[in-house]
Amino acid sequence: MTSPVPENIRMEDYTYELPDGKIAKYPLEDRAASKLLVYDRGKISHTPFRDIVRLAGGYGMLVLNNSKVIQARILMNKPSGAAIEIFLLEPLDPADYNGAFSASPGCRWKCMTGNKKRWKGGALSKKIMAGESEVTLETLMTADHGAWQEIQFTWEPDSLPFGLVIDGAGLTPVPPYLNRLPVPEDKAWYQTVYSRYEGSVAAPTAGLHFTGEILDKLRRSGSATGEITLHVGAGTFVPVKSETVLNHTMHAEHFSVTGKTIRQIIKNAGLVTAIGTTSVRALESLYWLGVKEIKGCSRVTVKQLENRGQTTGRNPGYFSLSQWEYAGLPDDIPAEAALEALLHKLSALDEDVLEAKTEMMIIPGYRFRITDRLITNFHQPGSTLLLLVAAFIGGDWRRVYDYALKNDFRFLSYGDSSLLIPLQAAVNPG
Repeated sequence: MTSPVPENIRMEDYTYELPDGKIAKYPLEDRAASKLLVYDRGKISHTPFRDIVRLAGGYGMLVLNNSKVIQARILMNKPSGAAIEIFLLEPLDPADYNGAFSASPGCRWKCMTGNKKRWKGGALSKKIMAGESEVTLETLMTADHGAWQEIQFTWEPDSLPFGLVIDGAGLTPVPPYLNRLPVPEDKAWYQTVYSRYEGSVAAPTAGLHFTGEILDKLRRSGSATGEITLHVGAGTFVPVKSETVLNHTMHAEHFSVTGKTIRQIIKNAGLVTAIGTTSVRALESLYWLGVKEIKGCSRVTVKQLENRGQTTGRNPGYFSLSQWEYAGLPDDIPAEAALEALLHKLSALDEDVLEAKTEMMIIPGYRFRITDRLITNFHQPGSTLLLLVAAFIGGDWRRVYDYALKNDFRFLSYGDSSLLIPLQAAVNPG
């Protein structure tokens, strides 16, 4: 099999006209009342989203991204009144998400800072309510890396965990293309009903259409559900500005998958439906991490973990995939073998959760190894997410988007969705 050729993917071929009126600025009151476009091996139709039970019920396994959106936008003010916006990106100290959200009395984060030129130095302070407690939150810029800054957070009373503090201090990070400020209702709207683990600064939006009732019906129909956790970063909104994708730097995202979910994927090989592009990215990255294990490209030993003060394998640096790394790896290894290799590694490390980091960029020409079906929203022109859709269903992506535009579908995060069934299922070499 040949790998996709980044220098041949010209971004002018992956754009379309998106009128502002087609962008959903707010969600529907009834999540399941949204439209679902069905692309079934070349045929296109549409139906209410709640029909997903009929379309996907009893079919293999659905993979859900259970990451929870944090209140990532924190507005501070200088004594002069000048507004400074701090946007949380990822934790630095503690570096793991669980540790960062349970941290007290302080923690340090990688952030983007709005109106940075007005913040010449010194700490900024504000009083907020965290739960039933009045809290004084203090922020200090400890390093400026240009595109991002290191921000130290401290608070009083310092017995409260950071997760509770920012839940009271922050605003919902609604996407910039909505061109509006967040409203209180966004805190619930911009969250899937199955979100569990804090860390995302953007919602895995395909999951916004699901209700607890729909999930229950799917499970009763015989469909298995498996969960992964991929913390969606702000980079998901960064457009590809280069002429070809070769010169675009893909953002890194942290994800974790339990051994139980990996075993479910193996059991349902050929019948795996990814809920959202974030789930796809994690699933396909899993395959290549397994290939790296088989070929000895990723060597992690208990001794290495102990030498770095780690008693578990939960360090994303040990399981990672760079942007185009997969293009240089063998592509003839069966998916089951790759996933079994990961299970073997977890067993050797006495772990049952694989934690990793991926920069993988999926572009047209890529052959999917694990993902057989995809439920996803409609994405921005010239985005990496649109490239992934084009990779999944080929040139028919234009027919799908033309159909959606002509049939008054609502676009982007709060918009409608699609069920994509490609002409052929995921490739399983061997």
